[in-house]
Formats: sequence, structure tokens, C-alpha cells
Amino acid sequence: MRVSARFILTATLAAILALSLAVAPVLSCPFCSASAPSLTLAEQLAQADAAVLVQWADGTKPTETSAGSTIYEIKQIVRNHKSTLKVGDRITLPRYRASKVGDLFMLMGSKGTTIEWGSPLEVSEASFNYIAQSPAPETPTAKRLAYYLKFLEYPDPLVANDAYGEFANAPYEDIAQVADQLPREKLLKWSTSPETPATRLGLYGLLVGLCGNKADAQAIEKRIVEDTEDFRLGIDGLMSGYLLLSGNDGLEVIEKTKLKDPSVPFSETYAAMQALRFMWKYAEGRIEPERLRESMRILLDRPELADLVIADLARWNDWGVQDRLMTLYRRTQEPPKKSANGEETPDPYNIPSVKRAIVRYMLVSSKDVAEDAVAGEDAKLPEHVVKGRAYVEELRKLDPKTVREAERFFFLK
Repeated sequence: MRVSARFILTATLAAILALSLAVAPVLSCPFCSASAPSLTLAEQLAQADAAVLVQWADGTKPTETSAGSTIYEIKQIVRNHKSTLKVGDRITLPRYRASKVGDLFMLMGSKGTTIEWGSPLEVSEASFNYIAQSPAPETPTAKRLAYYLKFLEYPDPLVANDAYGEFANAPYEDIAQVADQLPREKLLKWSTSPETPATRLGLYGLLVGLCGNKADAQAIEKRIVEDTEDFRLGIDGLMSGYLLLSGNDGLEVIEKTKLKDPSVPFSETYAAMQALRFMWKYAEGRIEPERLRESMRILLDRPELADLVIADLARWNDWGVQDRLMTLYRRTQEPPKKSANGEETPDPYNIPSVKRAIVRYMLVSSKDVAEDAVAGEDAKLPEHVVKGRAYVEELRKLDPKTVREAERFFFLK
């Protein structure tokens, strides 16, 4: 049997993306890159027992028997452990760090027998003040974000990356609370500029969706629909912001340009699917649930995405595709068809992940019963429950091994 290179590539990418969702650290911002710091500078400062601004004073270069040392002079104290630190004191750290007299660093340390200093963080006066004046982590998130808004795309990369990290680690609900404070024009510029770091595009697109207008939606649309063969990190956030602004009209554009066209790169279609998920979870009422279900169903035509789509449809209580999925499953049990030259043509849906997804879909549908329903009395059960139970029994006879595998890790949503 031969499988097309395109199918292998897209199926592999789908598996990688799905696995990354399962094992990667969960970021609160739905579309923020995993490159965001796990601990922001404010969080590091909060955990430190001592923190000081120092300048490079002197150092001993390493030799064959020594790593050398570096001497720093305290210029300003942010956190003073037991009042043991004074401006003008000198701190000697092991290992030589090349620099020049007067260069600024921030040192943060934890208490022990003596203060155990961490690695020096090179700073400017501006970045040091940014850290020293940052709100404490226990400050309400929405209030903290108002501070960091001013530093998105700040000229100092240390500051800009950290401000981005604060948004990346913030719950979407808190981000939405600062919508009226967002710098709309700046965000639109960043969202549509090729100069913007790709890791931040998803966040900026989402923020435009929270504060933008109709004209902004049209500007974002141009970037979304442009032809590309590249993997565009953050385009899912841009699509979500676009849907927040444009609603049903925007969804039609996404369907036409990303969901229905099989020539579109897999990564673009996957990003569109992520945008649908976002709208379902976070933007209740902006687009009707049934309309989102219709869009998700389109992706059943993409075998490389089918297992993920089927799982979403089950979570969304979309039981209108029961018959279609059962037909697909029956087809996978048939002998492979042969082409005109006699070669077998494999069914693209005949893969374990898709088959397990269909089984789980039927299991969920069979248990979607109201609390006041009478168990066992099919006449009083919804049609999809009766049908789901019948299909589950058929599947047990048709493919008992796959049903056992699917049930092994099955949890009712």
C-alpha cells in the first residue's frame, strides 16, 4: 500500500500538535507562545530574599586551576535581607564575567547561612526601574496587566519579553478586563507588521479582537487570507481576534479560505480549528453554537484532523453526525479498494486514532442523558442516546479490540 507524502506529512504534524497540547505546560493566554518565561521578573523578585542593583567593579580572570571571580558594587537596594546590605558594599561572586566598570546588573538571592546570589542579570537603569516598580504577584491580575501594557514592544528586549510573559501567564478572563485600556492603534500595527516577533502575534491579534473596530477587522483579514506555504506561528490568535470583531461574516471568510479549500496548508487549517475552539470556550454568544458546530463539521473531510474534530464535536454535544461517523467506521472494516493498476488504495480514515475517536464519540452520545431520564426505558430517551447505544453495541461486534482500547482511557466529559 502506498500513502501520499502529503498525507504522511500532515498526519505527522497533526500528531505532533496534538501531543504538544497534551504534554506542554499550559499557558493561560490561549495563543501565547511556549517561549514565554515560566517565571516573570516580578515573580522572581517576589521569591527573592534579597535584591540589589549593582555595577561591575573588578574581576579576576580564570586560570587553569580557578574559574576566577567578579566583584560588584551595590548601587541600590530593592530587598534587604535582615538589613545586612548597604549601598557601596561589594559582592564577590565565583566565576569571572567579562564586562567593564560601571555596567549595571541586578542580583537576586535567597537566604542561607549567607545570601546565595543567583546569576547576574544585565540591566539598564530603565529595565531595573521597570522591575523594581512592577506590581507584586498578589496584586489582582487585571490591575497588574494595566502596568505591563505600557511595556509591550518596549525598545529594551528584556522589558518587552517580560511584559509579554505577564500576559502569556494571565487568564483570558483577566486580559479581557483591560480591554478599555488597550492601545488599539499600536496593537493593530503590531498585528499586521511582518517585523513583529512571531511569538507575540497570537497575543496581539487576540488583543485587537478585544478593542478593535470594523476597519481593524478588515486589516486583519488581509493578513489572514494572504497566500502562504509557511508555518505562521500565532495566526490562530489573529484569526480568533478577527472572529471576535467580525462574528458570522468573519466565520464565512474563515470557512472559505481555511476550512473548505483542501490546498490550504495544514497548519493554516489547524489554526482555524483552534480559533473555532476559542470562540466556543471564551466568546459565548458572539457566534451561535450551532454555527460553530457547522464549521467544525467541515473538517471531518480532513482525515489528518478527523480524530481531533470528532473529539470536539462530542464535547460540543453535536450528535448530528452519528450516522456519518458510523458509515466511516464500517468502511474502514472493508477490504482496501484497488486502483486501475491493481494497487491497493488505503482508506485515510482507517487509522487507530480516528477509529478510537469515533468509538468515544458514540460512548459519549450514549450517555448524554438528563438526570431525570429513566434508565433503560429507551422510549423516554433522546434519539441520539438510543442510536448511540445501538452503535456502541454494533462496534463491539464489529471491532471489539478497538472498543476495548477506546474504553480503557475513556472519561465522560
